[in-house]
This record gives sequence, structure tokens and C-alpha cells, in this order.
Amino acid sequence: MKITVDLNRCQGYGQCCFADPKVFQLHGEEALEYDPSPSDERRLQIIRAAKACPVQAIYIGESFEEQEERSKAHGE
Repeated sequence: MKITVDLNRCQGYGQCCFADPKVFQLHGEEALEYDPSPSDERRLQIIRAAKACPVQAIYIGESFEEQEERSKAHGE
């Protein structure tokens, strides 16, 4: 499983930390740290964390850059 957090969008509300503290941790007032490749066993908690994010900064699956690369490779 792969997750990406848009740290420019993240406002440090910490809702993801409440939903899955094993993957998301806040350090200081707004410094988010997260595991970009958590185990698939955490899928439900990560989906909850993504849905709980008030600014929708958590992406599950490919990062934006990977999606663009795949599109270019397929001529889209």
C-alpha cells in the first residue's frame, strides 16, 4: 500500500493521527510525519484517516507524479 500526503495542503489539524496513530504522527505544532508504505493490514484505518482530513491532503495509491508518468508512458 502506498500513501502520499500533500504537505503544502496539510494544515496540521491532526485528524489523521487520531484515525491511525501508527502511520501518522504530529511533531511540534504542525510537522506531520507519516509512513508512505504502510502494510495493507492498515488499509481501513488509512481510509478513515484520509476521509477525516479536513483539507483532503491524503492520497491513497499512486502519487500525482506517478499518475502523470503512467499517463505519459501510455501516450495519454
